[in-house]
Amino acid sequence: MDLTGKLLIAMPGMEDPRFEHSVVVMCAHSEDGAMGLIVNKPVPEPDLGGLFDQIGIPLAEGVRRGDPILFGGPVETGRGFVLHTADWFAATMTVGEGLAMTATRDILEEMGAGRGPAHATLMLGYAGWGPGQLEQEILANGWLTTDANPELALDSDHATKWTRALGLMGIDPRTLSAAAGHA
Repeated sequence: MDLTGKLLIAMPGMEDPRFEHSVVVMCAHSEDGAMGLIVNKPVPEPDLGGLFDQIGIPLAEGVRRGDPILFGGPVETGRGFVLHTADWFAATMTVGEGLAMTATRDILEEMGAGRGPAHATLMLGYAGWGPGQLEQEILANGWLTTDANPELALDSDHATKWTRALGLMGIDPRTLSAAAGHA
């Protein structure tokens, strides 16, 4: 199974609080492991303007300084990743239909100048799994998987993203159980 370009949706009862109610865009998945970005957990600070000030990138007029930065996952939390629409391409990884990920400074400079992708979200850190680890978590009822939805992944309504991701699958979160069962 290759989950690249899919969404992972945390099930109720997720034991790791860092992933509770998480929606993860899977950027890479192979027999060597997996890498994804959590798209619904804003960090308290810095915001976009604060981060750009810290790294010395000026923001053009019209660039929204107050946009939140997201907690992309618990691995390498000092490293930045930009999940964005596929209309901008440089040192970019395509992660699914209409979605790409870039982890180089040039996209930040383009965003600061107002020339970046049409829609983008900046994350600090990423979610990573070793070989077979994610597959075991899925079998243990930790995650649901579905096709990625660029509009959902990149929109700014983070508080309802988990519920809306489940809705893409036709699932009402009130009907989910934290208990796993196997026939």
